[in-house]
Amino acid sequence: MLKVKDLTIEPLFREVNFCVPRGEIVTLMGPSGSGKSTLFAWMVGALSDDFQAQGELWLDERRCDRLPVESRGLGILFQDALLFDHFTVGQNLLLALPERIVGRARRDAVEQALSSAGLKNHYASDPATLSGGERARVSLLRALLAEPQALLLDEPFGRLDKTLRATFRTWVFDVVRARGIPVILVTHDEEDIPPNGEVIAISRWQ
Repeated sequence: MLKVKDLTIEPLFREVNFCVPRGEIVTLMGPSGSGKSTLFAWMVGALSDDFQAQGELWLDERRCDRLPVESRGLGILFQDALLFDHFTVGQNLLLALPERIVGRARRDAVEQALSSAGLKNHYASDPATLSGGERARVSLLRALLAEPQALLLDEPFGRLDKTLRATFRTWVFDVVRARGIPVILVTHDEEDIPPNGEVIAISRWQ
């Protein structure tokens, strides 16, 4: 379970609390500037010095907000794919693999991931040749190959057209549920909210 407890980020919001069970998706919604992306920055340990935060972040029985960035176990997916265009698709994904995976097993893991996403023949592809939907899938695969204990989705569907958005959204939700990963989704589009999913409203400190 991923839990945010008694989180106040001055001067944005105060006393935010929520829990995300494994395999569930909780949606954060609120007007622009209310602090949704800043909340994510705090969670991953990259909060700007412009803000002051008090609160706790827990993953199961482990408190994470005091840990170094690399030890928190959080993956994040943005609206932009943020692939390295001077690397191949496969090289982009190799960067995410844990160091304990060595030798041929590294390439095998990447090829298996690409195949699972319908990108079987794209290991050596130039990212610049991919469609928007393909780049989005590679970006998610890179986040998942790092074996995150929880995943933060910061408007990851925003740059996709309506049809592709629906297809990619369904695929993402199916993948994270199958893996039992707690997920927080930030979006402005109510169509992105999973059926019967919990919605947390974030509003600026008045």
